Amino acid sequence: MSQTDPELLLQELGGWDWDLCRRELPAVLPRLLISFPGGRFGCWVAVGSHLEMAGVRVLRILTEMFLPHISLADLEQTFFSKVLPKTLQLFDNLMYELSSEAKGLTSQNTELCSTVRTLLQASPTMVQLLETLTGCVRYVCTLQECVPLESIRTLPSSVLYVIKNTFTHCKDSESVYCGHLHLISDVLQATFKEAYSLQKQLMELLDMISMDSASTEDNITDMVSVIHTVLEICSVISNMDHALHANTWKFIIKQSLKHHSLLQCHLKHSDILSGLCKDTLLSFRSCLQLAEQMKMSEIQEGTDLRLFQKTVKLCRFFANSLVHYTKEFLSFFAGSCSQLHQLFLQIYSKFPPSLYAPEISEVHRDEISRVFLVALDPLVNQLLPFSPFMEQVLSEKLDLPPEQQLPQCLVLITIMDKLSSQPEEVQTLWNTGKSLSLFSALFFSFQQCSGELSFPVCLPEVISTGQPAVPITLYHYVCVHLCSFIASTLPSHFPQLEYALLDAVLGSSMITSLLAMDSWCFLARYGTAELCAHHVVVIAHLIKTWPSDCYQVSALGVLLRRMLFLMAPDHQAKLAHKFLPEEEENLAVWQHISLKALNPDLRKRVACQLCVAGLARCRRWLNSRRAVGELRPVNTALSVLLAAYNFAGDTLEAELQASILGVLGQFWTFLQAKQVSDEPCLQQTLCLLLHLLEFFIQALDVQLITQVFALQSSLFQLDPPDHVRLAMVDFLSSMGKVFIPQEAQRQVAPQLSCLFASLLADQTWLIHQHALEAFMHFAEETSHEDVVPQCLNSEETKNKVVSFLAKTRQVEETTEARTERMKQERITCSAQFMKTAGELESTGEPLAKRACHPPSEEQYKSAVGTMEGAVEAVKLLLRKGLPPPWLAVKLEALHTAIAILRDSVR
Repeated sequence: MSQTDPELLLQELGGWDWDLCRRELPAVLPRLLISFPGGRFGCWVAVGSHLEMAGVRVLRILTEMFLPHISLADLEQTFFSKVLPKTLQLFDNLMYELSSEAKGLTSQNTELCSTVRTLLQASPTMVQLLETLTGCVRYVCTLQECVPLESIRTLPSSVLYVIKNTFTHCKDSESVYCGHLHLISDVLQATFKEAYSLQKQLMELLDMISMDSASTEDNITDMVSVIHTVLEICSVISNMDHALHANTWKFIIKQSLKHHSLLQCHLKHSDILSGLCKDTLLSFRSCLQLAEQMKMSEIQEGTDLRLFQKTVKLCRFFANSLVHYTKEFLSFFAGSCSQLHQLFLQIYSKFPPSLYAPEISEVHRDEISRVFLVALDPLVNQLLPFSPFMEQVLSEKLDLPPEQQLPQCLVLITIMDKLSSQPEEVQTLWNTGKSLSLFSALFFSFQQCSGELSFPVCLPEVISTGQPAVPITLYHYVCVHLCSFIASTLPSHFPQLEYALLDAVLGSSMITSLLAMDSWCFLARYGTAELCAHHVVVIAHLIKTWPSDCYQVSALGVLLRRMLFLMAPDHQAKLAHKFLPEEEENLAVWQHISLKALNPDLRKRVACQLCVAGLARCRRWLNSRRAVGELRPVNTALSVLLAAYNFAGDTLEAELQASILGVLGQFWTFLQAKQVSDEPCLQQTLCLLLHLLEFFIQALDVQLITQVFALQSSLFQLDPPDHVRLAMVDFLSSMGKVFIPQEAQRQVAPQLSCLFASLLADQTWLIHQHALEAFMHFAEETSHEDVVPQCLNSEETKNKVVSFLAKTRQVEETTEARTERMKQERITCSAQFMKTAGELESTGEPLAKRACHPPSEEQYKSAVGTMEGAVEAVKLLLRKGLPPPWLAVKLEALHTAIAILRDSVR
């Protein structure tokens, strides 16, 4: 066959009718296949008034004139398997030529520009090729309702190859055409539209594919390949066209569900899920960007608004797709739960009230929430029974960045809200956990939200049924939802709940401890009286057992004080009988209890017994060697006296009150400023004494007032710690009720004014604020008006006091500045928490040893005093009754140990 034969054949075929094509099909088809031109393009032929590439012309003749005469059963073997490989070669050559010619494209090079346009333009080449393929696919759709895949096996993969590469070319056009896209943007748009039409037609055909349980392995492999290729197309078109993007994903989901039983074990579920999550986040961020732009430009209508609404609907589509796909293939997501978890975290981290969210209007925020987040919500319900998702969410090794700490807390709250409606086995899954229970995970997550709690961020919550939601603080929000969850917790899960509550109360975060206390008090109020009484007894035993200087005891004490108000009266009486107030060993418990919680008769009796026991302990120490090492029980006794006066002082008899004041006065005779400054135990004693003297402030004699002010003045020169300063502030506040006798004024008044001046100038904001309040009370009540101006020894202090009295607000920081400050503070707090946790766990090398210093004489005196006190205690026990059999052996061992110590001293 000569070089001109293909051209003559094409010209001849132009005059053939339908019947002639059908009759000559067996003879002409091989000749047409051979006539596909070689080289990069093949030749050009004249078609009417324009040129057309010979290869495209041959393809068009094949599909329009001969394809309709081939039966469905013969399509693959006779036509597609032979024509489509050559079509792909033609397509690749065309793409190569486009890329090559585009490198030299400029507005001055009109000839090259015309060539590129010719390659792309609607009638010739690329678009014609796409149109021809579209017609081919459309024809197959008309053959019958159900199309066997084996009859068109080569068609889907070939067409998808063309579609994917065409979309990729359009997407990369800016770089492909070297900044000269504007010269051919119109023909590129036409190419994109034709590829869009081709994909739409192919998806219609694939919808007609019939597959059943008898389908061959090849059919299954081909359909899986189709879905995976369409998935790749999704990643190409994600930023190009909303409708195209949505329809492409819709096809993937539909086909996956349609052939669920055949394809489920072959699909790349992790890739599909990853693509869905990625495109969901991409659309969500586009929503936020549009909303932020409208907020900044203050334009709430027009093109941006319509685009925003379309993008929100696209987000809803992706949310629904995730829900449908997850429902059918959840069992295959064991290794992909981190992606689902991250999806929620990233959405919440960029949406109000997150400190890291862009500023958008309330209207747009509500629309995103109503349209998108509501559609995403059922996904949580589907994931709750899935153990791998639970392990991911409750993992101790999440190591989340700061912006995802609040989102994690909100995810846990969402799970809590839904868990009560789940079957018991699902509740057990989450409440028992694998490493952490849901309770423990929430407290841990809440602790990380320091910035949001300090800000504070607010979340909407319906307080009253039938009323609209109102904004409440994060603390309030978490507390409400946690208490609601506790109310629905199964009794079998109470061990995990109690463990989490106690662990949080004893933790290092004060606000997390407070949340646990609030939740525990709700449990005590919501549960039975017996449960409340049981918890109170357990807490009291813990307080009694632990050393009083352990900071966790203070938290337990606050919890005990609050829970006593929730106890039934008969249970309160039983508690008083179980922990007898007159026994000194129980004073450690009673020092934390508010006697106001008791009924009047029990309160009066307990207060009297506590005062008698506390006085006895104080007197015994005052009449002994007064060793500092024995002060701890004395401080406990003073705390009990303070508790009795705070909550039941009016019930104490005058004689008992006089005895207490007499004992208090004895302490001031030996307290020395230097010793108090060096000994934390003595600092606590001083604070307790100052608080107790406030109740006797008008009964203090001249000598005692002089001693008290002399010690405070001397101690202040030694820079006492903050808690001592606060105790001084409180004491000075009560001095307004005192008339200082003439003989003491010359000494006390200057000390009083000097102390006030120093505390008002304190740089610690808490002490400074308390000092302002104390000075205001003092100034209002004192009869020594000449002392007031002496306290204001600087212009700065005067201005601060005047501003405080006038209730003048300081300059407020902006919301943006406050947000940034909270972010920085969070980083600092997180670093400190990590440092503390590392020191406590100490799994690596041991910590460096501290430098050893020789013990002081005072330390020896304290240790010996403790020994002497123990001997006296044993003597007292022997007077009360017979000793246990083992005591004699133990005393003999102690005697030997003391003899060894004595010999070592010699």
